[in-house]
Amino acid sequence: MIESWKNILLSQGAAIQNGSVLHFGDPVAERAAATGGTVVADLSQLGVIALRGADTTGFLQGQLTNDVRNLHADAAQWNGYCSPKGRLLANFLAWRNGDDYWLQLSGDILAGVLKRLSMFILRSDVKARDASDETVRLVVAGSDAAATVRAAMGAIPEATMRTLTLAAGQVVRVGDDKFVLSIAPERAAEAWQSLTRSATPVGAPVWDWMRLNAGIPMIVAVTQEQFVPQMVNLELIGGVSFQKGCYPGQEIVARSQYLGKLKRRMVLAHADAEAAPGDSLYSADLDGQARGTVVNAAPAPAGGFDLLAVVQVESANSQTLHLKSADGVALDLRPLPYALPE
Repeated sequence: MIESWKNILLSQGAAIQNGSVLHFGDPVAERAAATGGTVVADLSQLGVIALRGADTTGFLQGQLTNDVRNLHADAAQWNGYCSPKGRLLANFLAWRNGDDYWLQLSGDILAGVLKRLSMFILRSDVKARDASDETVRLVVAGSDAAATVRAAMGAIPEATMRTLTLAAGQVVRVGDDKFVLSIAPERAAEAWQSLTRSATPVGAPVWDWMRLNAGIPMIVAVTQEQFVPQMVNLELIGGVSFQKGCYPGQEIVARSQYLGKLKRRMVLAHADAEAAPGDSLYSADLDGQARGTVVNAAPAPAGGFDLLAVVQVESANSQTLHLKSADGVALDLRPLPYALPE
C-alpha cells in the first residue's frame, strides 16, 4: 500500500491490517450499506502485474486463457493463468494502461505468479514488473455507482468490460453498477473526497461479498492449482477463449469443455457459520470424502457467511452440503446471477 495513501485512509478511520482495509469503524453498517446503497472500497489488498514491450501481446497470448489480441486500448477482460495440468494458478481482471498490459490479481499470489511468468519471457521483448503501488485502485459499486464515478472522474465507459482513460486515471467498468478505478496517487485524495459524498466507505470484506455474489471468483494461495477454469465458471463470465491458440493447460481446458459433462461446478451458497477459502464441503452420499471446496467467502449482511464453492454437481443437485465436516453447518444454495449449463 502506498504510504501517503495509507495515511489518508487512516485519517478517514480505516482499520488496516497487512495492507488491507478491514473496515472504517462499523463493519455491520458497512455490510448493510452494500445491500441497497453505493459503496467505495480500497483495493490495495490486490496486486497488479504490468507487462510491456514489443512482444507482450504474443507472449500473453501464449500464456493466458483468454484472447489477449482482443484486449484493445479501451477494453477489459477476465482472464486466467493455468499450470500445464490445466489448473488455475491465478485469475485476473486485465486491461490496457498506455503501453502496459495490467493484470490485477490476489495480492498473496502476486510474487509467485510474477516469477513464473518472468521465467517464460526468455529472449522476448517483454518486461514484467509489480505495479501494485503505481496507482491507487478503488472499486465503486451499487445503485448510484455510475453517477458517483462520473462526478468524481468526469466520465465513465458506456459499456461493461470497457475502460476510459481520463486526467485523474482510468475507469474500468466491470458491471452495470461496478467500477474499478486506477487513480494517480496525487489525485487520490480529491477523488476519494468526491466519491464519499455519495458512496459509503467500506472495507475489503464488503467488496469481497459483493464480488462473490456477482459470481466472480478469485484464486488465492490456498486454492492455486485446484480448479480447471470451467470449475470456477471462468468461461461463463467471458474469461476463456476456445478459439485461440495454445497456452499452458489448453488441451485439458478444451477437453473439459467438449468431452463429456463437467462433474464439478462453482455454486453460490450461504452458511450460518464462518467460512474461508480452502474449506472442504461434505455430503451424506460419500461418507468421509470431501465433495467440494470453498473458493471465496465473506461475512453476509444478515449474518453468517456467503461463499462460492466448487462442488460435485451430482451432490449439489441431490444432497445437502455441509461445511468442514459431514455433520457441519448445512449450506443454503442460492442462484448465481448467470445460468449454469444444463
